[in-house]
Amino acid sequence: MIDERTEELASLHALDLLDRSERDEFVAALSKDPELRARVRDLRQASVSLAYCAPEATPPEELKARILDSVDRRRAPVVAPGSARIVRIPAWAPWLLAASIALAAAWAQERYTRAREANASLGAQRQAAERALAEAREQLDEAKRQLSSSSAQVAALSEKLKDEGDLAHYKIAALASMLGNSPEALAVAVWDPSRQQGVLTVQKLPALAPEKDYQLWVIDKQYPNPVNGGVFVVDPVSGEAHIVFKADKHVDSIAKFAVSLERKGGVPKAEGPIVLLSR
Repeated sequence: MIDERTEELASLHALDLLDRSERDEFVAALSKDPELRARVRDLRQASVSLAYCAPEATPPEELKARILDSVDRRRAPVVAPGSARIVRIPAWAPWLLAASIALAAAWAQERYTRAREANASLGAQRQAAERALAEAREQLDEAKRQLSSSSAQVAALSEKLKDEGDLAHYKIAALASMLGNSPEALAVAVWDPSRQQGVLTVQKLPALAPEKDYQLWVIDKQYPNPVNGGVFVVDPVSGEAHIVFKADKHVDSIAKFAVSLERKGGVPKAEGPIVLLSR
């Protein structure tokens, strides 16, 4: 523990105010005491900080002349040989200096502590802001993914609705068998009025002799006779057929589809029996 006398010497040493003998003795003690060295280091730092405590000021122009005049008036008289002059330092001066240095050191330490706390607080705020930014970016990415998924669903739904809307314009008809010997025969015809084209799928129709063909007819009320849709044959084993057909004339409104049994190559006007007819 540093006593009062040592504290006084440390304060004077920090300001380089010890005479040679006291300085040598104090330096010797300083080399052996780590606590004393730390105290002197703190006092020196505090004394340096004192220079920054005073506000900057510009001295008046007449200050230099006043200082020089004061020096001339107070210049020490010539001392006669053999005489000695003793300068006495008040007993309270070292205590005042030590108290000033201690106060400055405490003030500097407080400012340093507050600065560290402020820096720590700013660091915590920065980390919190970075975490909030990362969370916001994740939420934005998730929103983008959801938007992309929603857009794809909307596009698919729009395409589906379009297809269903187009399908509503199609003419779809089931053709039932008119043959007593083949009651299970049937067919489905789908007509696209925008393309003037259709598809016919047939099942379980009897195979024909080489000189015969099945012929499809499109019945439109604007024409007195059914419109030719082309001839086809079925698979001799399964009785199935799948054909794409077009009418010989432009069809506006289909009332029915029919399939007749005609001679090879078909005829311009139905002659043979009707084997399939839509309702």
